[in-house]
Amino acid sequence: MGSLINSLLQNGTAIITALSQTKTNGGSLLGTLQAPDIADFLTNNPLTNGYPWGSLTASNTNPYSSAPNTGVVRSYDLTIARALIAPDGYQKSSILINGQFPGPLIEANWGDTIQVTVHNQISNPAEGTTLHWHGLLQSQTQWEDGVPAVSECPIAPGATHTYSFKASLYGSTWYHSHYSGQYAGGLWGPLIVHGPKNVAYDIDVGPVTLSDYYHRDYFSILEDVMGNDLTKVRPASDNNLINGKMNFDCSNVTNGVPCTNNAGLAKFKFTAGKKHRLRLINTSGAAIQKFSIDNHTMTVMANDFVPVQPYTTNVVTLAVAQRTDVIVEATGPSNGAFWMRSTISQGGQCTEPAHQPYALAVIYYQHANTSSKPTSVAHVDTTDPCANDPLTETVPFYSMTPGTPSTTKEIDVNFAVNSTGHLNWLMNNETFHGDYNNPLLLLAKTGNQTYVYNPSWNVVNLHQVASVRIYVKNLTPTSHPMHLHGHNMWVLQTGTGSWDGNTITNANNPQRRDVALMPASGYLVSPLRKILQSSSLPPLQVLQLLSTFAHKQIIQWNLDNPGVWPFHCHIVWHVSAGLHVNFLERPNDVSNLAIPSTSYQQCRDWSAYTNTTVVDQIDSGL
Repeated sequence: MGSLINSLLQNGTAIITALSQTKTNGGSLLGTLQAPDIADFLTNNPLTNGYPWGSLTASNTNPYSSAPNTGVVRSYDLTIARALIAPDGYQKSSILINGQFPGPLIEANWGDTIQVTVHNQISNPAEGTTLHWHGLLQSQTQWEDGVPAVSECPIAPGATHTYSFKASLYGSTWYHSHYSGQYAGGLWGPLIVHGPKNVAYDIDVGPVTLSDYYHRDYFSILEDVMGNDLTKVRPASDNNLINGKMNFDCSNVTNGVPCTNNAGLAKFKFTAGKKHRLRLINTSGAAIQKFSIDNHTMTVMANDFVPVQPYTTNVVTLAVAQRTDVIVEATGPSNGAFWMRSTISQGGQCTEPAHQPYALAVIYYQHANTSSKPTSVAHVDTTDPCANDPLTETVPFYSMTPGTPSTTKEIDVNFAVNSTGHLNWLMNNETFHGDYNNPLLLLAKTGNQTYVYNPSWNVVNLHQVASVRIYVKNLTPTSHPMHLHGHNMWVLQTGTGSWDGNTITNANNPQRRDVALMPASGYLVSPLRKILQSSSLPPLQVLQLLSTFAHKQIIQWNLDNPGVWPFHCHIVWHVSAGLHVNFLERPNDVSNLAIPSTSYQQCRDWSAYTNTTVVDQIDSGL
């Protein structure tokens, strides 16, 4: 650990907070003792049998086919603009939502309609934007998924767009820009959909966001990632934050930017003897996060939007965009104080570079001195640095069996340096590059499917089949958190070598989630590099040998949501460089979607903007 962390962990001194919350995080209260606890559900609505969702429970209801419809609309108004903040003491211009970092919490009950009006006030320079509602299925509202060039045109500078969609799943998630690498510049916030409990608890502490943090603006980093100096394609983060807060050693700042030591750590409240729900969300641009609480054990109750059979752990691993809800029983004394920790995974073949990978926050029990420094000691982390918990442990609470798929596809994940010396990431042997003025869903609506053959749009037509199994092979020496839009996917199996086509972990009820961490080739990376560098074999045989060593991930889902659904790596720099494929699902039904006139007006507004302004799209657009 560096001097910053050692000084924080040193006994005998108080926690110093040198900057106000307004200076560090704008209008956000997350990470402060003034942040309110979260209610079990929103109550300004009808209640049936005491709950907004009536008699539906986590065990008796298929969430994909039997979600309630409360008839309640939850309205939010968000303005996106630049502002100066210093989450770790280093002052920088960030793109904020309502002047807050993290952005405002959006809440709804299961079955509500969420309506969000977004005003794009980004200036100096102006940029387009969108918001993606991560993990929500968008059934019947496929055009509200928030992916530019796929489900919509960007929201033009100065323009306003209203999203409206159903809270069809429940649990913890986040919303973020899907425009270029924009969310790495601060454009994200937490989202909670209240639903039935599958594990009892007393207090909902709310979102605990974990995020790597970059001091440079996202676009300058993106210029390096998309450039042809290959030493810059893996940018190192400068810090690691919990609920948008952490200290930084300002002696490392040499560019004259204002920086304040001891900016302030996130703080949380516990009540002795009570069980607390923490909603862990990895909002990083690239990092795998390892989360723990000294002297406390966590009970996992959900992964992504999927309640699971509870199991205990000392360390939770979250890849980018994954969520894990945990219950923590407050077994310490009423005057206790304990370190909360999140560490960017170090070691193995999966980690992204980080100058300062350690994030600390403090949990104070109800009678503790809230400026005292904990003396607790971290758990020893014996987990795999490159993998989530084993598939055998993550068993969905509501059982569903995938069955025999209607079709099977094989997709390779790879990379290549093109003729101009730029690194491209490949899926299905193509690098995605979107056209902001021609979103794929709106093109598919016309019934003209010839566009699927445009290689740069990387569309796989699944036709009208009922289900699909995807055999994903990772031929690269790094892990990838793979996110599927429009569905929760079954994760049937992972491993190296060849899959036998039959072995499925928990075959009657495999893991389901919307982000699955696909590990790298692990210890086989060194032999692979030697093969690449010294082999006299023809290129095709080298690729075949690589395939033998590749890490495999087998996923499956039912095609019950017609649309054009992205499947991509959620490392922001990887998807910017093209690691993205689109699945065209039930194209005949896409033709019948009732896409509203507002979607077409949004494209007309964007077209008017681009008629007078050249958009500097240096990446895939996502």
